[in-house]
Amino acid sequence: MAEIFGKTPVPGSGEMGKRTLLEHLFTIAALVSAVLTGAVFVFLAVFAIPLIKNGLFFQLLFSNWLPQQHLYGIYPMLAASTMLASLSLALSFPVSLFTSFFITAVAPRQLRMVLLYIVRFMTGIPTVVYSFAALFLLVPLMRAILGRGSGMSILTAVPVLSLLIAPTMIIFFVNSFQRIPSSTILAADSLGATPVQKVLYVIVPQAWPGILNGLLLGLGRAIGDTMVSLMLAGNSPTVPQSLADSARTLTAHIGLVLAFDFDSMEFKSVFVSGLVLYVSTAIIMSIFRITSTISTGRRK
Repeated sequence: MAEIFGKTPVPGSGEMGKRTLLEHLFTIAALVSAVLTGAVFVFLAVFAIPLIKNGLFFQLLFSNWLPQQHLYGIYPMLAASTMLASLSLALSFPVSLFTSFFITAVAPRQLRMVLLYIVRFMTGIPTVVYSFAALFLLVPLMRAILGRGSGMSILTAVPVLSLLIAPTMIIFFVNSFQRIPSSTILAADSLGATPVQKVLYVIVPQAWPGILNGLLLGLGRAIGDTMVSLMLAGNSPTVPQSLADSARTLTAHIGLVLAFDFDSMEFKSVFVSGLVLYVSTAIIMSIFRITSTISTGRRK
């Protein structure tokens, strides 16, 4: 019929049309995401400029939270977020890295597939499920071990948050290891390299950008998590002096503080918390993009 009207059918034109449509849809989705992200930044900037001009921004950033004394600073929450994220990453990173090494270089193929399936399944479990289980299992245990308090503390939240961010890092590490050319791995095998030698002298030197990116993504998720700190850290708005103390993170502070007066200091403290989280995430993602670009350029 196409030939009757003087048109020649193009082979695979239907597939090309679908591919073009998908590309347009992905482009639109990316643009919408960029616009929404920019809108959030504009919203934060609108409130940031007056605070910076009046000197209130840094006052809220570096003062304590004492509402009875009309002090609404977020420094205790900033310190708690930094401590909780750092400790969780320090605990989760070596476990995730060695698990990735085992999956990639040591485990048999069938076991490798099972482990990857379990790790991917763990990424789909809601954060509240981890927190709810720990609330009934880990909190009483920590209360018995410490012998004081409610059992909700930084020490309780750290292992749960470490477990939460580990699957993301493991998947990213394994993917970066699998991008190493098979010829390089075969060359190491032909030279009689052991699995440990392959990891130390072949995989790590070539996959370090991916390791760094996985570390950054894990850090970003640890900083941005809300439910673990909200349900397990104790929500005490004071600077923690030890790991056994209760603490409140920036994300938990945003979830707990309700302010209906836009001119109140309570609202401004929530806004400053959001701005700090936004800037921190932006910095982490910028480093992620830079290292990804560097690693891509080296592979080319």
